[in-house]
Amino acid sequence: MTIPRALRDLEILSARIGRDPELVQGAGGNTSIKDDGVLWVKASGFWLAQAGDADIFIPTDLRGIRRRIAAGDDDPVGPERLAPTDARRPSIETSLHALLPHRVVLHVHSVNAVAWAVRTDAPDRLAERLEGLRWAFAPYARPGLPLTRAVDRAVHEKPGAEPDVIVLGNHGMVIGGDDTDQAENLLAEVERRLAVIPRRMAPVPWAALEAIAAGTPWRPAADEVAHAVGLDPEALEIARGGVLYPDHVVFLGSGVPSAPADADPVAWLADRAAAAPPIVALPALGILLRSDLPPSGQAMAVCLGLVASRMASSAPIRYLRREDEHELLGWDAEKFRQLINR
Repeated sequence: MTIPRALRDLEILSARIGRDPELVQGAGGNTSIKDDGVLWVKASGFWLAQAGDADIFIPTDLRGIRRRIAAGDDDPVGPERLAPTDARRPSIETSLHALLPHRVVLHVHSVNAVAWAVRTDAPDRLAERLEGLRWAFAPYARPGLPLTRAVDRAVHEKPGAEPDVIVLGNHGMVIGGDDTDQAENLLAEVERRLAVIPRRMAPVPWAALEAIAAGTPWRPAADEVAHAVGLDPEALEIARGGVLYPDHVVFLGSGVPSAPADADPVAWLADRAAAAPPIVALPALGILLRSDLPPSGQAMAVCLGLVASRMASSAPIRYLRREDEHELLGWDAEKFRQLINR
């Protein structure tokens, strides 16, 4: 199959946004371009930062996917792959990319957008910042086809022209444009409007964390910003409250176990070594990650620090429900994604 020239432009843009942890973390996020009836979309599990260095885009039949979505098909994407022998799978959000009319679609997990999208008053707060843009808000729905249907409802409920910006509750946002330049410029404008300055945190006590982690299943998170969850009291309170977005469940499990402020961290960790949750928080010290945690899990710890340090613990937060978490943990597509990210 001939590779369209425009796909090369998308690869360059994808790699650029994929290297920005404030927009994309690990294998999260996906991009696509429509060309002559073909929807080229990122393959599941690959990192956008790999674009150009690896073959991360898969061709699918755009018209076929749209027909199947309209018909209520439970799997509108699988039968419409143009390279069925390819072991890669199209992004779990392929149906969303197909649904939208824009030639170029960028789905990012912007930490600024997430910091607003997890609020119960998100639509009102976003309206203040996105005034003048064509935008819509879609309440949380499980990634994949349920999210596509939620976005479809939100788009059609919004009066006026088709939105170019869709903020996804407890998830991120989607940007659409006629070409890569237009999409990237709109993304930059939305980021400017939604920008939140993170709180400053105390220095990470690396030596103390290393000593506490010695001989345990955990190690200190390598990225300084991840330690905001332990060093920033507000961020810690937010993390203790529940799960903010689906990728946390997929790569870090349910919530963030944290030691009581007056606990001996060594004894507290020893009591939990058998179960060894992927992430633990130690107040006034930082966080520890399980030693075998894959790169995408480490990236999600960074994401949590970036998001929580931009939020106030007094904000009206909508956490994922237990039913949402159980649905994600039992989802075959996410199990596949975890597998190929190890």
